[in-house]
Amino acid sequence: MSEKNCAVILAGGQGKRMKSELPKPMFEVLGEPMLEWVVSACEKAELTDLCIVKGYNAEVIEDYIGDRYTTVLQPQRMGTGHAVMMAVDWLKERLEGNVLILCGDAPFIDSETITASLEQHKKQGNAVTIITAKVGDPTGYGRILRGDNGVSGIVEEKDATSEQKRIREINSGAYWFRTESLIKALGEIKPNNSQGEYYLTDSVYILINQGQRADAYISSNPDVVLGANDRHGLLRLNDTARYAVIDRLMDEGVEFLCTDGVSIGRNVKIGAGTKILQGTILRGNTVIGKGCVIGPNCVIENCEVGEDVTLNSVQAYDSKIDDGAKIGPFVHIRPDSHIMAGVKIGDFVEVKNSVIGERTSISHLTYVGDTDVGSNVNFGCGVVTVNYNGDKKFRSTIGDNAFIGCNTNLISPVKIGNSAYTAAGTTITKDVPDGALAIERGELHFKEGFGKERLKNRNKK
Repeated sequence: MSEKNCAVILAGGQGKRMKSELPKPMFEVLGEPMLEWVVSACEKAELTDLCIVKGYNAEVIEDYIGDRYTTVLQPQRMGTGHAVMMAVDWLKERLEGNVLILCGDAPFIDSETITASLEQHKKQGNAVTIITAKVGDPTGYGRILRGDNGVSGIVEEKDATSEQKRIREINSGAYWFRTESLIKALGEIKPNNSQGEYYLTDSVYILINQGQRADAYISSNPDVVLGANDRHGLLRLNDTARYAVIDRLMDEGVEFLCTDGVSIGRNVKIGAGTKILQGTILRGNTVIGKGCVIGPNCVIENCEVGEDVTLNSVQAYDSKIDDGAKIGPFVHIRPDSHIMAGVKIGDFVEVKNSVIGERTSISHLTYVGDTDVGSNVNFGCGVVTVNYNGDKKFRSTIGDNAFIGCNTNLISPVKIGNSAYTAAGTTITKDVPDGALAIERGELHFKEGFGKERLKNRNKK
């Protein structure tokens, strides 16, 4: 039979000290659930036969994983060994391979460690290979005991002697097992402890006592051991991940004047020579080109940003911004917008599901929604595209070189022609031909003395 390698990810934990109804693996690091970090590491290592063990508030895990991978339920949390037992039927269909056991709340496992530890596991013919790391301060972790022929055991800190406490190689909680050997060992684990739980570490001792070989792979990434049991730990995970991303980007030529409030997702790509200012949050699959200035105080999510773009106090989502655009401050770019090259957008402007043509200027206090705008258009202050009638949304078009006067209301759907002009304060309800001036103003009337009488009480103050 051909070898079938798989992974079981333990994601049933409650995390009581988090004081939340959210399962612990669903707490986020750099905007992604810890569980997703673990799943993506497996995928990057081309390990895509996964089983997720859910437990506390299982519906949250189910909804997140969807139909991507198999899930099994651990109805009662009775230890790590018990969690793996829930996947035994799934594992029995994969007896001829190896299984990787991972913790869904230890996000920094990496694909290189997964691949290299499997190679060692197979090369040495191990029944179990423990993924470990050497750290400066091993306090609180299980220590790895080594013998003449691999690992002889794991000792928890509370049970360790003074000499054993000086061991710096610690257990990450991740293991490669020969699948058939693990299933047999799980059947022999007993809850002989004060907690009445089934510990997965006991399977290591069972396999060693059966004369099977156990060894450890020391990861070059010491962060594989890191997890979070409370909000303090979660903050440390976020800081660790945040600075790792920033360090990588600086090596790639990205400039940071100050990292206060800067948070950049691990999948974000930024070109050399771009400057990131304080308070900038970049998330999702955002791509930013060379020579940009991003910040201060920007939130950019799932956007494609070209080169030499300036974004100042901008929030942009699921949109495209082309080369040379200058946007901000206090601008909101909502999903499905395309800001083309050379566009200038000033303060307090919102753009939604619209195309803004090259070199167009939207200076301030304007809403552009569901509109296709041509090139070299000028928007005055206070322009509104009235795209929603309370029931349906409608789309408008503005031609090249048009001039939209201050406080113009465009009642969609309308078309403003090329080089057309709308006078300030005009409400447009019909298409405007190319080159025409649209002006709509009622006759101005005066009622003498009205203001003096109406405001007489206020004027006395």
